[in-house]
Amino acid sequence: MLPVNVRYHFGVTALVPSENRDHDDPEGLRSRVAEHEAILAGRDAEMARVRADLDAFKINYRQRVGRLHEQLDAIELAMAEAELGERRKSSSHIESGTAAPNESSRSARPEPPPRYTSDAVRRLFRDVAKAIHPDLARDEFTKDRRHSLMVEANRAYASRDEDQLRSILQAWERSPEAVPGSDSESVRLRLVRRIAQIEEELEILESDLTILKDSPLWKLKAMVDEAAAMGKDLVREMVVRLKRDIMAATNRLDAMRPPP
Repeated sequence: MLPVNVRYHFGVTALVPSENRDHDDPEGLRSRVAEHEAILAGRDAEMARVRADLDAFKINYRQRVGRLHEQLDAIELAMAEAELGERRKSSSHIESGTAAPNESSRSARPEPPPRYTSDAVRRLFRDVAKAIHPDLARDEFTKDRRHSLMVEANRAYASRDEDQLRSILQAWERSPEAVPGSDSESVRLRLVRRIAQIEEELEILESDLTILKDSPLWKLKAMVDEAAAMGKDLVREMVVRLKRDIMAATNRLDAMRPPP
C-alpha cells in the first residue's frame, strides 16, 4: 500500500491516497474504489498503447536495419575466417587427452542439491489449492481470478518453485476475495483491501514504465522520433550507411578470395 500523499506520475490524473481511509464508511470506500479502478483502467490502456508503439517500432527497425546489421556481421565474420586461414583450423585442434580431464572434472562435479523437498512443495500446493480453488468462488469475476491464480500455482508446482507458491498464497490472503461474510465490517474490509490492491497494481505499472523507458530500444525510438520531428528520417540514414558498409565489406572479401 502506498504511503499517504504519494502521487502517480504515469498519466495526467493524480491519485492521492487519503488519511484514515480504514475508517471510511462503505459508501465512501465504494466511491474511492470506483475512482481507483477508473485510473487503473486508464493506466492499463496507456501502458498497452506504449507497448504497442514500441513493438511496432521494433518490427520496423528489425525489417529495415536489423537484417542489414546481420548481413554486415556475416560478411565481417567471413573476412575474419579468410584472414585466419589454416591457422584457425590448426588452432581448433586440441591435443589428444587434453579435453578428457576437463570433461572428467565436469562430470565428477556434484550436482547441486535440490533447493526444496518435494514434500514441502506438495504441502504448500495443497494449501494454495484449498484457498484459491475456482469452485469456491462466489461469482464469475472471482471465479476467473481464482482460475488465473490456479494456473500460476500449477505452473509453480510443476517447477517445484516454493517461493512462487508462497507468494501466490500470501497475495491471496491479502486480497479482497479472501474476506468471507456479508456483514458491514466484511464489506468494508473488502473495499479497503481492493483499494490497496489497486494501488499496488498502479505502483507496478509505473515501475514497468520506468524500466521500459530505460531500455535501449525505447531510447533509440526516442531518438528516431525526435529526428522525425525535425524532418529527418534517422532510420533511413542508418539504412543508407549500412548498405554502403556492406558494399565496401563485400568488395574487401572478394579481394581476399583466391581467383577461380
